[in-house]
Amino acid sequence: MTVTPAQIAAAAERTIARRTPLERSARLSNRAGADVFLKREDQQLARSYKVRGAYNLMSSLPDDELANGVVCASAGNHAQGVAISCARLGVEGHIFVPTNTPRQKRDRILALGGDHVTLTLVGSTYDEASSAAIAYARDTNATFVHAFDDERTITGQATVGVEITDQALEVAGGPLDTLVLPIGGGGLLAGVATWVKSVWPDCRIIGAEPVGAASMKAAFRAGGPVKLDNLDTFVDGAAVALIGSTPYAVARELVDEIIEVPVGAICVEMLDLYQTEGIIAEPAGALAAAGLGQLAGLSGRVGVVLSGGNNDVSRYPDIVERAIVFQGLRHYFLVSFPQEPGALRGFLDHVLSDGEDIVVFDYIKRSNRETGPALVGIDLERPDGLAPLLERMAASNLIIEKIDNDSELFTFLR
Repeated sequence: MTVTPAQIAAAAERTIARRTPLERSARLSNRAGADVFLKREDQQLARSYKVRGAYNLMSSLPDDELANGVVCASAGNHAQGVAISCARLGVEGHIFVPTNTPRQKRDRILALGGDHVTLTLVGSTYDEASSAAIAYARDTNATFVHAFDDERTITGQATVGVEITDQALEVAGGPLDTLVLPIGGGGLLAGVATWVKSVWPDCRIIGAEPVGAASMKAAFRAGGPVKLDNLDTFVDGAAVALIGSTPYAVARELVDEIIEVPVGAICVEMLDLYQTEGIIAEPAGALAAAGLGQLAGLSGRVGVVLSGGNNDVSRYPDIVERAIVFQGLRHYFLVSFPQEPGALRGFLDHVLSDGEDIVVFDYIKRSNRETGPALVGIDLERPDGLAPLLERMAASNLIIEKIDNDSELFTFLR
């Protein structure tokens, strides 16, 4: 099977998905030097585009398959799409999610599916949950509703592209020159690229992956899907160790560029979206917008798919921390204070300057809180304030070691 524009057009006719807005972002336009338009799939049913693919697949199943029920694996958003579809179609569904799936997503899955769904937590990654779901499908004869590596799912996700090509003519004044999409398993990228390239063959399609979970980039380098040995799951909606074979084949043919976006940049964009536009985006939802900072020479009309808004409020302290560190405004040090009176006062008076605030201070030796090494976190007003701070530290009589962001020790601070 292959995904065709005709199939995508048919899926757009029968979808239950909302037609979400395409709207200009003044902030991102000023930053990029181009007219940037956000496709607001955070306003979709269950606040994610995933319902499009789930419903398209499930609504295409014959009655005898639906009677056996469905099963899926998900990091959270696809599961919500399946849950909605189960409720609409009156189908029983069994859903497997990783144990680190945010509680907000887990609660929504059960609320949307009601009595039609059963939720099971297993493993720490999407891939582990997927293995459990496939085994369940094999044992029960339920239909596996793949989150991305199924032509019917991809066709449903592609309806995002149908809306974009319709809306751009009115909202943006013409076709988009560039379209940036997030990548998890690759279904959205493959589907939208198929449609958009058929309508606007000159549109530049760019896929964005988080650093630490760039399985499409790895596939491009290897000439085919390869499983990542290590996976950073912070961007949970895009943390897939093995890209789908069908999305890869489509992307290889139609996608112009794949970029890797630092997690810190994604956190900065999440906060900017919230503070400037009032948009609550999850990490995967902000991924494509954050990727604009990786692209040079943007011009004309640029589309960005904001793919989801299911962010657990309890994650914001970690998001703020990662954003500040990425911007160079927070730094950590190990400071060994001599065992003499006034050592801490000397550090405050002679090492720190105006605008430099201690946000973490924790003595490592709990047996003597007045002496010994301490973990010190310092916030700066500007990134260029680090160099003079390091100079004052070097001139002091203290033994001070900076904890680099890429060091093993730094991982224990999160």
